[in-house]
Amino acid sequence: MSDIRFGTDGWRGVIARDFTFQNLIKVAEAYAKHLQDQGKAKVAVGYDTRFMADRFAEEAAQVLAKAGLEVHLSPGPLPTPVLSFAVVHLGADGGLMLTASHNPPEYLGVKIKGPYGGSATPEMVKEVEARLGQKPEERPGGRVLKLSVREAYYEKLKTLLDLEALKAFPGVLYHDAMGGAGGGWIAGFVRYAGLPLQVRELHNVPHPLFYGVNPEPLPKNLGTLLAVMKPEEPPTFAAVTDGDADRVGAVLAGGRFFNSHQIFAVLLKHLHGKGLRGRVVKTFSVSRVVDRLGEVLGLEVLTTPVGFKYITEEFLKGGVLIGGEESGGIGVAGHIPERDGVLNSLLLAEAVAKTGKDLGTLFREIEEETGLRHAYDRLDLHLERPVSLDRFREPRPMAGLEVERVEELDGIKWHFKGAWVLFRPSGTEPVLRIYCEAETPELVARILEEAKGLV
Repeated sequence: MSDIRFGTDGWRGVIARDFTFQNLIKVAEAYAKHLQDQGKAKVAVGYDTRFMADRFAEEAAQVLAKAGLEVHLSPGPLPTPVLSFAVVHLGADGGLMLTASHNPPEYLGVKIKGPYGGSATPEMVKEVEARLGQKPEERPGGRVLKLSVREAYYEKLKTLLDLEALKAFPGVLYHDAMGGAGGGWIAGFVRYAGLPLQVRELHNVPHPLFYGVNPEPLPKNLGTLLAVMKPEEPPTFAAVTDGDADRVGAVLAGGRFFNSHQIFAVLLKHLHGKGLRGRVVKTFSVSRVVDRLGEVLGLEVLTTPVGFKYITEEFLKGGVLIGGEESGGIGVAGHIPERDGVLNSLLLAEAVAKTGKDLGTLFREIEEETGLRHAYDRLDLHLERPVSLDRFREPRPMAGLEVERVEELDGIKWHFKGAWVLFRPSGTEPVLRIYCEAETPELVARILEEAKGLV
């Protein structure tokens, strides 16, 4: 079964080359066998806006139904966090989400969800992988039902948001769905909750080619939005959701990108300001601003390998206030143990509404509070063959800075005074990622250029 490998978050492949009906059936059968062996009976299935995702989802649903399972299948594209919420809302035993998240349009994939409404734990993934090639028993009683969950999801959001504060939001909230499954969900909630908040939508119509970009909220993919935001004035901002709407990005008035680390820090400070407490969980590639802010607020900060499944494990242990990753996937207390780009977009608007300050100002205050200056960028090097990380175990000075220490929690990270660089192969694509944080954009650019030279 070497053609099917589960990476950082599920299994992904190029449509018609790796991601075929034949391979999907193998994955669905392995998952059905896993559920049968656990004595489980009910599962939810959703899909994003990718090419033929609906057909693939129907095929997976039929496989699960033949195994005697009650399957709740979404009738249209669905954000991953809504599928995860549906698992909990239905009291289901798990879920399958047909998506390749932020990957290029030619990819499709499968994310497995646990009964708690979040990413499958590494242990659960191993159990499904071990059953690849095994066929589940055909059992009677299985059926495919229509999944209807929008209203229940919106009701849940109402319990997590300060609706009175949102009524006073002093600007316009833009939402760029990038042609993905998040289209219409933020504006839909605002209407449902009867809020006077003005939402302007971009790329909200489902688009299998994501309007010509990868559906990842990074500046290189947001040309139209950056131009639209250029003439706007604070505190107006734009929230961006990725292909399956579990990640969030933002663009400020004036056309300035507001990255995931800044979003994480603002949300952390905002939740703390609402009187919520708990542990802060971050992946290895997240800004040191989050570590320092946690210290300032008196909160325990834990670092995990890259992949939201590790954050999910911490949520399941209890006591987590917020958990997030560099790619914009953030989960918060009181909700499912899952990334939710829709909720997080609204929480950012709530932070602005409650303070009367724009996002840029809120982050500048955090920099002052922590005594840190933050600039960040990432290089994704598409390689013909994998690169051995051994060459990065011998650190060397970069941009005139000496390496103070080396960490190998996930990839290899070199720490300098006031900066760090991380070399790490992607868990979902043939890509070497180089992440860098420093005190100025110029220093980040210099370090990344020298790091690229090493590769």
